[in-house]
Amino acid sequence: MAAGWFYDGETAVRRSADVGVDGDRLIIAPEGAAGLTIVASDLVHVESRADAELYGHRTIDGWRLGLATPVPPPLAAVLPPRRVYGRWIDRIGLGPALVGGFALSALVLLFGQHFPAWIAPHVPKSWERRLGDALVGDFGEKYCAGSGGQRALDKLAARLGARPGELRVRVVDVPIVNAAALPGGNIMIFRELIAQAQGPDEVAGVLAHEIAHVENRDVTQAMIRQFGLSLVIASVGGTTGGNVEMLMAARYGRTAEARADADAIKALRRANISPLATARWFERMAKTERNYRVVTQSLAYLSSHPLSESRRAKFEQAASAGGPYRPALDAEEWRALVRICGESSPARPR
Repeated sequence: MAAGWFYDGETAVRRSADVGVDGDRLIIAPEGAAGLTIVASDLVHVESRADAELYGHRTIDGWRLGLATPVPPPLAAVLPPRRVYGRWIDRIGLGPALVGGFALSALVLLFGQHFPAWIAPHVPKSWERRLGDALVGDFGEKYCAGSGGQRALDKLAARLGARPGELRVRVVDVPIVNAAALPGGNIMIFRELIAQAQGPDEVAGVLAHEIAHVENRDVTQAMIRQFGLSLVIASVGGTTGGNVEMLMAARYGRTAEARADADAIKALRRANISPLATARWFERMAKTERNYRVVTQSLAYLSSHPLSESRRAKFEQAASAGGPYRPALDAEEWRALVRICGESSPARPR
C-alpha cells in the first residue's frame, strides 16, 4: 500500500487515501468514502511535484490521484510513465531532443538564408516590373529632366552594359547622397550623389554597382529576405513611396555586395573607365564612416551601402597602369548631368 490523496471529480473535497495494486488495477481506499477500483491504463501522469506524483483519469474531468514519493515499485510498475518534458521528448530522451532541436534550428536558419536566392530567379519579371512601377510612381514629379542630362545618363548606362529597354536609370531631385536599385530594372540616383561626385567616373562606378544588383536579381532577393514573398505579390497593386524607404533599408548580403563589386569592375574594364575614381569615392565615404560625429548627407549612402577598406582596395588594385582609359562622359555631357535637376546645380571638377 502507498499513502496518497484523492479527488473524485465531482466535489472539491480532498481525501487521504491508501492505494494498493491488484494485477493491472489500483485499489483506492479514500478516507471517509467507499473504496474503488481503477484500471491503471486509464490513468495519465499529470505532473511531478516535490513530494508527490499526480495522476488524472482519461475520461473523468477533475479526477486526481496523488501518491507520496517515492512510489513503491509494485505500484510504479503498473502506473503510466512520468511525463517530465513532454511525450515525444520522454520517448527519445532529453539529450537527443536537444540535439534534434539545434539541428532543426540550423536547418531553418539555413533555409531562411538561402531561400531568397532559390526563389528570386523564379519570380516573374513582369511582377518585378509592375512592383517597380508602383514603388517609383510617387517620385514622378521629382524626376530630373534637365537638358541633355538624361541623354548623358542613358549613354553612360549603355556604355556600362545596360541592355536597352531592360533598365531605367533616373535622377531624383532629393538632396541625399544615395543610389538604389529597385525592382523591374529601375535605378534611382539621388541628386546629391551627383553633386558630391568629383567626376563622371565616380558616378560610373556607383552606377555599375547598382546595375550589377539588378542583373543578379539581388533586389528581389533582398525584398524576399526582409519582407517575405508576400510583399512581392501584395505590393504589385499599390503605389507607395514608403516601400521605397523600406527597400533601401534592406541590405544585401556580403556575398551579393562582393559579387556586385566584381561585376562593376568588369563593366568598368569593358567600358575602358578607370576604377580608381570609384576607389576615391569609397575612400571619401569611408572617412565619413569613420567619423560618426560628423553628420552629413553622406550617411544615407553608408546606411544602404556599407563600406570597408577592402572594397576600396579592390577597385584600386583593379586599375591597370597606363590603361587605355577614357572619361565616362565628355565635358559637355558631364555638365549636362550635373545640371540635370536645374541650372543652379553646382558643377563639380572632373
